[in-house]
Amino acid sequence: MSSAQNKRILLALGVALALGAGATAAAERTHDIQPEDYFTLHYIYNCATSPDGKYVAFTDLTWADRDQPRHFDLWVVSTETRRLERLTFETVNEHQPQWAADSQHLYFLTKRDRGEKRPPYDGSQQVWVMTTQRGEPLPVTRVKGGVLAYQVSKDGRTLYYTKDGEQAEDEWKDLRRKYPGIEFGSGPVTYTELWKLDLESWREEKLVAEKRVIVEFKVSDDQRRIAMITTPDNRLLTKEGQSRVDVYDAATKQIITLPDQLYRAQAPSPYGWLENLAWSPDGNRLAFVVNFDGYPAEILVAEWSGEQPQVFMLKRPGEVSVVGGLQWVPGESGLAFLGQYRARQRVYYIGDVRQQKPEGEGILTPGDVVVHDYSFSADGKRLAFLKSTTQHIADVFMTTPERAKGEAIRLTNFNPQVDTWKLPQISLVTWTAPDGVEVEGILELPPDYTPERGPLPMIVELHGGPSDATLHYMQFWIYGRILLPAKGYALLSPNYRGSTGYGDEFMTALVGREADIEVQDVLSGVDAMIERGIADPNRLGLIGWSNGGFLVNVLITLTPRFKAASTGAGVVDQVMQWGLEDTPGHVINYMRGLPWERTEAYVDASAIYRLGEVVTPTLIHVGEKDDRVPAAHCRTLYRGLKEYVGVPTVLLVYPGAGHGLTVYDHRLAKMEWDLAWFDRYLLGKSEGQPRQP
Repeated sequence: MSSAQNKRILLALGVALALGAGATAAAERTHDIQPEDYFTLHYIYNCATSPDGKYVAFTDLTWADRDQPRHFDLWVVSTETRRLERLTFETVNEHQPQWAADSQHLYFLTKRDRGEKRPPYDGSQQVWVMTTQRGEPLPVTRVKGGVLAYQVSKDGRTLYYTKDGEQAEDEWKDLRRKYPGIEFGSGPVTYTELWKLDLESWREEKLVAEKRVIVEFKVSDDQRRIAMITTPDNRLLTKEGQSRVDVYDAATKQIITLPDQLYRAQAPSPYGWLENLAWSPDGNRLAFVVNFDGYPAEILVAEWSGEQPQVFMLKRPGEVSVVGGLQWVPGESGLAFLGQYRARQRVYYIGDVRQQKPEGEGILTPGDVVVHDYSFSADGKRLAFLKSTTQHIADVFMTTPERAKGEAIRLTNFNPQVDTWKLPQISLVTWTAPDGVEVEGILELPPDYTPERGPLPMIVELHGGPSDATLHYMQFWIYGRILLPAKGYALLSPNYRGSTGYGDEFMTALVGREADIEVQDVLSGVDAMIERGIADPNRLGLIGWSNGGFLVNVLITLTPRFKAASTGAGVVDQVMQWGLEDTPGHVINYMRGLPWERTEAYVDASAIYRLGEVVTPTLIHVGEKDDRVPAAHCRTLYRGLKEYVGVPTVLLVYPGAGHGLTVYDHRLAKMEWDLAWFDRYLLGKSEGQPRQP
């Protein structure tokens, strides 16, 4: 067993002991947060309640050795005793846990490589199973090439899965084979097959093998129907606007495609993404989500009252933005989902989907919380969920039949070390934009801050998306949250126009007005913090990634007031972005057209044409293999500022990295470079000098 595995076992023991120490006095907060503390955190995902409600399975994402990426391990916790059991110890990913009907066996996806040429030990992804009593996991599938996705039937007798199938006809196949080292704009399409495996007779049957790519599938509880989100080819681009919902009928073996007028022809944008299939308990209603860049996500329901389904759109409660996580409440006609409202993320509930009665709406996880995932027991009487607050990152909680009426029970304390950290003071703040609209943000202040201390150097942290939001919880993040306040800075995270959780009008106001209306939201927030005595106007900085990086690039071209900036994976030219990114519908939506149709809009929203105005020292980060915001943007920004404008500039290109940084040293490098950059240009600190915030 490796040293990393030993360390992880000891940490797991510490977690278990911490759970049993609930009656002891609270830990004293004596630890000053450092960048390296980030790598001690365990993040839990994939909440799955056993049918009998006695266990909750989840995956734990953590670091092994420094030279290895993070990976997921599988755990279960007893809802009665709160006893934790770690089920897997391999340095590979175990994910997508699903319970068998007996509540004892747990299925999951993983890869095992013993150097064999045939599955399941050839490194391909397969479905495995194990019991809650640990023991060696057993392979369930031995599919050549591996399993893409799977689902165990409610009765536990059948396993459904998808795999790669045949390739489409390629008229250029001879030349492709002759020159295999050349990269082509798009390769031959590999279609997807849907299979079912009888877990009693172990016989397999191919159900769907027509020319389609199956992105997601869901089997109804009675196994009469299988819904599939499909696209014409493997490119991510075809998910936006070209995806559809196909439904397979097990009795007739026929496939129908759902009518799409509501989320195509009648939608505010033709570039919607379909996801999150969910069947009602009786198998007669199918819910799914359509997401748009710039416009609110919507929940749609297809209902079978005859042979042909009718599709309708649900009314969303109030100003809540749909995040996803659709689940029908067992034994009821209601639908639950994850929704955002003013920097909170909760489980919401629509009591009667058919009637859409407003009085049937509710919140199953109330309070100032951020819920990341959830699941019900088979009878619907227990709801387990992963919840974060301003004091801790995600842990497993559970409520009783009263759900929203009762206090949730905490089942895990997966990061006990956080109880000793000196946490920043995290609060919600609001201000008024120049056009009179209220804007909200998250303000993080140093642990020991008092108003008597006077104005602080302040950094503005800008979230990505922009159809997203900074949420009200403890988020130790490589983009500034927790760490920068712990180091003496004030950190303001504005939920500017275009953010989710503040109503449809607030979100859609950004369409056609990028690099304009949200800029005013941000700058007015800075002014408000200065007026309130929090921010020092002479020591202001910016940090952002993705759309946040785009906004940093825009802001430094519009005002000289920021003395330091860190921009990551940020767009500088909207035409370049439309031509290079993997989801160009994003640009088309916000620009309200194509480059040759809306040329002026593309220019106005591009920082590249104003780079000569920049005086802010700028640190630039980007992943070498970023498909979402290709590195060409950051290289262009660097060339402009470094070679032609003469602004202090450093470019960091992370080898092999995509749109997000996943390697230990890359994440540590980003945090340390950001700290050093802001220390120098906001605090005047040179290398080797003590920090004096």
